[in-house]
Order: sequence, then C-alpha cells, then structure tokens
Amino acid sequence: MTGTSSDLTRADVAELSRLLGSGEVSAVEVTRAHLDRIAADDGRLGAYLHVEDDAALAAAAAVDQARATGAELGPLAGVPLALKDLVVTEGVPTTSGSKILEGWRPPYSATVATRLAEAGTVLLGKTNMDEFAMGSSTENSAYQVTRNPWDAERIPGGSSGGSSAAVAGHLAPWSIGTDTGGSIRQPAALTGLVGHKPTYGSVSRYGLIAFSSSLDQAGPMARTVLDAAVMHEVIGGHDPRDSTSIDTPLARLADAAREGAAGDLRGVRVGVVRELGGDGHAEGYEPGVLARTREAIEVLAGLGAEVTEVSCPSFDLALPAYYLIAPSEASSNLARYEGVRFGLRAGDDGSRDLDEVMAITREQGFGPEVKRRIILGTYALSSGYYEAYYGQAQKVRTLITRDFSAAFADVDVLVSPTTPTVAFPIGTRVDDPISMYAADLCTLPASLAGLPAISVPSGLSEGLPVGLQVMAPALADDRCYRVAAALEAAQDAARGHRLLDELGATAGAA
Repeated sequence: MTGTSSDLTRADVAELSRLLGSGEVSAVEVTRAHLDRIAADDGRLGAYLHVEDDAALAAAAAVDQARATGAELGPLAGVPLALKDLVVTEGVPTTSGSKILEGWRPPYSATVATRLAEAGTVLLGKTNMDEFAMGSSTENSAYQVTRNPWDAERIPGGSSGGSSAAVAGHLAPWSIGTDTGGSIRQPAALTGLVGHKPTYGSVSRYGLIAFSSSLDQAGPMARTVLDAAVMHEVIGGHDPRDSTSIDTPLARLADAAREGAAGDLRGVRVGVVRELGGDGHAEGYEPGVLARTREAIEVLAGLGAEVTEVSCPSFDLALPAYYLIAPSEASSNLARYEGVRFGLRAGDDGSRDLDEVMAITREQGFGPEVKRRIILGTYALSSGYYEAYYGQAQKVRTLITRDFSAAFADVDVLVSPTTPTVAFPIGTRVDDPISMYAADLCTLPASLAGLPAISVPSGLSEGLPVGLQVMAPALADDRCYRVAAALEAAQDAARGHRLLDELGATAGAA
C-alpha cells in the first residue's frame, strides 16, 4: 500500500483501519481519495443521490485532530462509508428514493447512523435506491438509474443498488443497505460483494424509513466477510427505541469470520436446499449460476463440511406470500405521506380541501411501482379479501418457518444460489413485474422467517459475479460469517495459486 488515491479507494476496511491507526495516512487523505473517485466516476454509475463533500472532510479533519492530540480512538475512526437513502440522518437529505420526500432533512438520526458516527466513521453520502425499497434493480428510483460497475449496461441489483455500486465501484469501502426480501443479498451477489441480512430484530430499525415493518432489516455491504462482520458488530445490539429489537447480545461475529478464514469446516453440517436451485428444481436458474454454486459447495466439502441435500417444500410458496405480506404492510406504512406534516405538498392553491390535496400529492409524489404495491396491499387487506389473501400468506409464512426449523434440526446452515441469474440488462424487466420479482426467489424464505443470511461471491458466469447464499438459525449470524469466510479464503487462495502458475508459465516461456 503506497497511500496513493487509487490504492486508498481499493483498500478494504481492515487495511484502511491499519493505515489510519499507524499514521501512514490521514483521515482527510482517505476521505479526499474517495470523494475524488466519486467526482470522477459517479456520473457514470449513479450510485449517490447526495454527497457530503464539505461535511465529510470536516469530520475527517476532526478525527485527525483528535488522533494528533492523543485522544483514544476506535479502530474505525476516519474510515469512510455510504448510507442507503432510507437511513434517516440528521440534517442530511433523506428521500428514500422518492419525490414525495425530496429535500427533506430529518431532525434526528437512525440508530444505525448514530452508532456508526460514534465509532468515528466518516459519512460520504446517501446512496440511490428503488423508491421506498420497492424493487430489485434500482430502476424504480425517482431520481436516476444506477449502473453495475461490472457492466454499465446492467443493473446493480436492488433495492440497495446504489450501495452495492458505490462499494463495487470503489466509491466507498463499505456501505449500509436494507433487506426486506433480499435487497442486501441480491445486489451484493450481482456486484461481487459480501452482503449480510442480520437476524430480524438484532439491528435496530429505529430511523429506517419503513417499507414492510415485519421484514425490513439494515445490514452491511462490504468487499470482505471480515469487513461486513465488523460493521455488523458496530450497528447491532439492543435498542430500546425499537419495539422489535431483541435484547440479546450479538455473537462474536468478527471472530467467527477470522475462524472461518482459517479454512477448517470440520463438524459443520451444510444443507443444500433442493427447492432453491437444487437437483430437480433448476427451472429459471441460469446454468452458469448453478455451476458456480456446485463448485462453491464442493469447496465447502473440501474444507471438511458435511454436505447433504435438504428439502423445504414450502419455499416454493415464498414468492406469492411475500408479495402479499410486504405490499399489505407498505399500504399501511405509506399512509403517513399525506402532504401535511412533511415532504411534498401539491395542489394546495386554496381551492381544494384536504382530501384533494392529499390525492394530488400522492399522485405526483409516488412512482408507478409504489402505487402498484399500495393498490395490491390495500386490496389484500380489504373487507372480504383479508383472509383469502393476507391471512393465507401469513399461514404460508408459518409453514416456511417450520421448514427452516425442521432443516436446522439436521444441519447447521443452509446454502443456495443468492440469485437465479446474473445481473440482467437495464430495461429488460421494467415492464414485466413478475419477472422482476423473481430476482428475489432465493432470498425471500429467510426474510419471511426472520433468519440471518449472507451472500458471498462464488465466482463468475459469463464474466459477471455469482453469489452463494448461506442461511442460519435465528441469532446464529456467526455461522453465516464463518462459512462465508471459509469459502472466501479458499477462493482467494485458489486465485493466488492460479496467478503464481500463470507467472511461472510466463517466466518459463521467457
């Protein structure tokens, strides 16, 4: 590491922490390098909706000043990060990707944002997203389309596509995403990152703009498993301001990642989910994705894991169940945007009553996908249809939870592809909602059951990233990190061996 701008934006968080702590680089240098990278590349990628140029440099300077005076700082002091634009941040524009919140500067901060600030991290800005987290491609943002750094003509996943593009494009070393039905894991897989959805309730939802309250969960997106585990430890833990917060200490997540990186999975029982791309259930899955998944599972077996196939039949019903439950909760949560208390207020020219102003505000402020889901959710909750749709979906949710419980009686973790396909071209699914929703096919079961799940890179298909999903029982997030880190380390070692072989062959030919 030479300390050049290019080196600094390509360093992982562990390396940046070391450089900052040793004094080899300053927080201002690290922050400036990332701001310069944003200025140079974000016009092409569209990862950020708002960049905190002056505030970020001021925060970094404060860290440097504190370090110079001998203040006791944590290991993350001066490390930059990006926040998805639904993480409420005091004084910083927070729109949830929607016109209805354009220009809103919150008077308070989410617990996630507060804990990261207290750790000394430096906020670079807020990242683009599908409006109110409703989407799988970040094409539903009211402001711009975000592009995949691997191929600018393809989507970066969603709804946390701005966060994934920022990290994969070296515009931030790590970021916060949120996951309702897969919106951390799916974009992480499509951009070659690590993305973890924590156990529901283990990371505070206070200050996260709600989509579906029984599903929404913030979590880390990073370039390495260890970096993700470190961020998770910072943001996790009980929060009395969140009524769904679990009052249980987090497992030692970073230690689990380090243990996994040692490459020993003896005694770990891995279940391959038949219904998620397993034998006989490959319809809709690209051959390259299935091939990389099989190879990753073989790597886990080679590290000592005991691999078996597991059947979870109710997983086949996760997609329709989710798209009844989530829109139903959204129709309730989005009722607060009425053009009175905050956000957009349209049509108030003195000639209209409140109901008319509210209708005009929502018509102008909400995008097509948000309106689609509000209508679907309102219908599912309406008199005469509640039990036929929403009630039945909740019963399916219970069946999925039971399938998980039965599976975890026999195995320690479950694995599957994170997504059925690699990143698809921009525009190809915009007019086909069912096809778009299918992008979350593999991630939905863990979301509905509230269980932890991580996506870790597992190779390339046609030159584009593929992710392996590792799922674990509630509060066993450490298992996800251990298995993911073991795969990551083994793949890194294999790449290193191939590089040495190539260099040796080149030298021999010379």
